[in-house]
Amino acid sequence: MSGTGVYPRDLVGYGGHPPDAKWPGGARIAVQFVINYEEGAENSVLHGDRGSEAFLSEMIGAQSITGARAIAMESLYEYGSRAGFWRLHRIFTQRRQKLTVFGVAAAMARNPAAVAAMKEAGWEIASHGLRWIDYQHVPEAVERAHIHECIALHTKLTGSRPLGWYQGRTSPNTARLIAEEGGFVYDADSYADDLPYYDRGHGRAQLIVPYTLDVNDMRFVAINGFTEGEQFFTYLRDTFDELYEEGADKPRMMSVGLHCRVAGRPGRARAVARFLDYIATREKVWVATRLDIARHWLAVHPA
Repeated sequence: MSGTGVYPRDLVGYGGHPPDAKWPGGARIAVQFVINYEEGAENSVLHGDRGSEAFLSEMIGAQSITGARAIAMESLYEYGSRAGFWRLHRIFTQRRQKLTVFGVAAAMARNPAAVAAMKEAGWEIASHGLRWIDYQHVPEAVERAHIHECIALHTKLTGSRPLGWYQGRTSPNTARLIAEEGGFVYDADSYADDLPYYDRGHGRAQLIVPYTLDVNDMRFVAINGFTEGEQFFTYLRDTFDELYEEGADKPRMMSVGLHCRVAGRPGRARAVARFLDYIATREKVWVATRLDIARHWLAVHPA
């Protein structure tokens, strides 16, 4: 070990003694679905970027094309906004299930009809940043400006400011900038726990409602990921069953991550529908938005 000062990471968390979540109705598990709405905000020379998008599409291992459009990649993203979103919208609204949208502001601005459908369904629309780009090396001042521009545009598009935040492709500054902004009920840029927790590393106790990259359809477009819907359904079911069993003693939270251009494809959407029908057969399950969970945690486990 080297260096001085306080180590900035928390590797202990709740340890072997997680708190009793006390979910409403005595639920053993809080299940939370996210639809990521990103299409139209990805890297593109049309958006002033250096090159094309290369991440999270059917073309696994694609390379960014510098200085030109990548038409095939663009069309894969377009599928999400044109068709995939509406398939997922139908599946969830037919079952009257709640969910949270991680909406990239620049993407939502290019599809007002989708935003209207989100609002009509009563879904929480959280912020997924201004652009769907990697902020790892973006200068702090630029990222801060993007956060403020994102909030303003999101407010204009939806009628209210976002109360949840998930950048996804973060920089080392993102968590601090969100805490400093001060208006977010929760930050989801963490994968560190099965329950919400507080981050006290940036001057205020910021509630973190952690997200997931394993119970996530992005594994369909990864080299060692799911190859068909049955695998996705099995993983969803097994994750639920394990957390449900643990929840008899200490209730847990399960996040499910979906993308319009990925889970919105027919063969994958059917796995999502099957899982929704599966959990509907179980008792003491709270299907909630992330904002529902955050507000509950703030009330029952205040900082």
